[in-house]
Amino acid sequence: MRILRRGPASRTLRGRLALVALTAAALVVLALTVAFNGLVRQRLQQQADDHLHTRAAAVAATVDTTGAPARVVEVPHDDLLDTDVWIYAGSHRIEAPPAAVDGPLALAADALAADGGNRCVTLDGEAPIRLCTQPVPGPGPSPASVVTAVGLTPYRSSADTVLYASITLDAAMLACTYALTRLAVGRALRPVQAMTDQATRWSTTAADGRFGHSTRPAELARLGTSLDALLDRIRAGLRHEQQLTRELSHELRNPLARIIAELDWWRSRPRSAAETELAFVAISDAAQSMRTICDTLLDDARCTATALPGTAEILPALLRLVGRSSASEKVEVTALDRGLTAGAPSALLERTVSPLLDNALRYAHSSVRVVARGQEGSVVIEVTDDGPGVPPSFAPDLFRPGRRADPGDGHGGAGLGLPLAQRLARSVDGDVRHDEQHSPGARFVVTLPAG
Repeated sequence: MRILRRGPASRTLRGRLALVALTAAALVVLALTVAFNGLVRQRLQQQADDHLHTRAAAVAATVDTTGAPARVVEVPHDDLLDTDVWIYAGSHRIEAPPAAVDGPLALAADALAADGGNRCVTLDGEAPIRLCTQPVPGPGPSPASVVTAVGLTPYRSSADTVLYASITLDAAMLACTYALTRLAVGRALRPVQAMTDQATRWSTTAADGRFGHSTRPAELARLGTSLDALLDRIRAGLRHEQQLTRELSHELRNPLARIIAELDWWRSRPRSAAETELAFVAISDAAQSMRTICDTLLDDARCTATALPGTAEILPALLRLVGRSSASEKVEVTALDRGLTAGAPSALLERTVSPLLDNALRYAHSSVRVVARGQEGSVVIEVTDDGPGVPPSFAPDLFRPGRRADPGDGHGGAGLGLPLAQRLARSVDGDVRHDEQHSPGARFVVTLPAG
């Protein structure tokens, strides 16, 4: 088997299956050949024994046992009948072939006659000979027996011919079995090859093909269904990875722009130590914000946001968020209830409200209001602006990633902030929705569990 594994035919599934079929067929054919040739040899020997018994019965008819001793009744033209025949009265030989009077053949015939009964023996040699003895029935007091002999060379030659013919037939059958098995397995594996070619093409292009769309055998259809499910998971993972990349780019844009602005401002002209310290504090705060953004988004991408412990005080978190804004003077923050606490980490709270606040500042004409209040075990945060509002036709696509009502309106943005805010809020059993009844302007409502 080790040699077969190293052969070129065993490197493919078709070759291996063909070798397995060939091995199984060879074992079956070997067993059948051995059994068949054993039966043939047994049958040829039986024919030789039947021939000897028939001759012995014919010779026994010429033996007279009525007297003592028994005697042979001569009949005309009995030369062929007496060939290789010994006749005994008891153990006394009364007739024998002239050419085998005292040789090994005669001794074997004497031994058979002395033992009595119906027995047969074979003398092996260059020319094997079969001898059989048969008693002569009769009323006389002197028992008589006949021993006949025949050469087995023609019978064994016939058996050898049958053996060689069966070996030749076996070789032809095994060759046909191997060829037909390879052909049948090759045809059966054509759908697998087609699936392999499809997967190869899909690996080089962004194709959305599926294996289950083609008609295939039941086993391959189930395999195609499993592969389609695997492809769906892979594509979902890729989409999630792309979404995470876009969200990171979107969220990191503002703190990175703040760092660049502070550095440009600091290098524009000589600054005092106090001004330099303030610039460094602003840069450090922006860098910490970037780190918080990365941690929050990566935790959410690993589906661990719901497992993050902690609570957040609403008003301080909102004030910090507004303080980092470039237009904080336009924002009014109000807490209608004192001591409001959300059952979510402060970083997640800020990442949820930050896109809503950025959108409000982007589109507001003059002011933005952020109002927090408690409501039946939840904390509600409303972000309202006095801008143009959301077009009614765009409302169904408002929270779809990458969608904007008017990409050419002159405002920045990639259409990722609102979907991110909604997804982060829902990760802690909250939500973000658009209040379609509010007018003029736009109002977004954040609902988070109370801490």
